[in-house]
Amino acid sequence: MEFHVSIFFIIEVIGTIAFASSGAMVAIKQQLDLLGVVVLGVTTAVGGGMMRDIILGNVPPSLFMNPVYVLTAFITVLVLFIVVRLNQKILESRYIAAYEKMMNIFDAIGLAAFTVTGIDTAVLAGYEDYHFLSVFLGVLTGVGGGVLRDIMAGQTPYILRKHVYASASIAGALCYVFLSDWLTGDASMIVGALVVILIRLLATRYCWNLPTATRKQK
Repeated sequence: MEFHVSIFFIIEVIGTIAFASSGAMVAIKQQLDLLGVVVLGVTTAVGGGMMRDIILGNVPPSLFMNPVYVLTAFITVLVLFIVVRLNQKILESRYIAAYEKMMNIFDAIGLAAFTVTGIDTAVLAGYEDYHFLSVFLGVLTGVGGGVLRDIMAGQTPYILRKHVYASASIAGALCYVFLSDWLTGDASMIVGALVVILIRLLATRYCWNLPTATRKQK
């Protein structure tokens, strides 16, 4: 069990770094000051878990009781801010493209980790028989921080318009919940996480998007 926890802790840390970086880059591109960059970065990383805990009645939320993820996000954001501040060329397209490719992989891992741990939190709270609640909390944990980031930045939430982001989280959450009746908790968690990662990477690679009501003009 210790090995299992340590593996998922490492995966969650990777996801925290990716989420914090994405929030920080949104703030940097909008030319927010240091406080704005920190707030958006940290909110992106831990906002989903905070909303999950509030819904479950776990107050104060775990980010205040165990601030390791907040500290990880803060350090990530601070390092990124300093790097960009000292080297403005890093914002050029060729560097950004390489950065985004790496972050897409980390982001997929983070989305998967937060989705399944969100469900796991609901299960540990005694709601394993409430499948809709479990799926909702898993998806909220995975995408909630990004939604808060985009709202604070004055943008349409990314999950509503790009690369089946929330859909990947929903698919993985559904797999976890329904497989838990047939597999052990650890096995269903791993399968659910792998589904999220696979869909996210394929969606990014092949530019998959859900259909819109209006067709784009060519």
